[in-house]
Amino acid sequence: MSARVVPVVRIQAEDFDTAVEIDRMTRGRTDVGAVVTFTGLCRDEAGALSALELEHYPAMAEAEISRIATEAAERWPLGGLTVVHRHGKIRPGENIVLVVTASAHRQAAFDAASFLMDYLKSRAPFWKKEHRADCGSGGWVEAKASDDEAAARWSRD
Repeated sequence: MSARVVPVVRIQAEDFDTAVEIDRMTRGRTDVGAVVTFTGLCRDEAGALSALELEHYPAMAEAEISRIATEAAERWPLGGLTVVHRHGKIRPGENIVLVVTASAHRQAAFDAASFLMDYLKSRAPFWKKEHRADCGSGGWVEAKASDDEAAARWSRD
């Protein structure tokens, strides 16, 4: 496995295909023994949500996610790392985010994927606005303390 993986980071409005992303990472490879994926979906809040709108500043979001993905590639012996994050209006049941990590052994792939998702959930520069099924505005979604606590476990301090 390569000593240093260059992460693939994409921020896009279009949906993604998890199987295609795994295939891109692993096709023709014999050094990968584990692939871990996490797919985050837009959750329907008891029928109250019609869409979640994700806004971002493109250059900042891509740079920041690339920075944290590079940190993951430096912390764990990975053979591949892909992060795809969507923006725009996303309906309940649709994909929001995909993290794919590959390694010779499972633990590194699991740890790197968990690290990335904890970061994306708590610190990625996206602003989320709820659109309610009753046509009312659900407003901007606030960060949760539990997400910050999950991310804090990875601190090197």
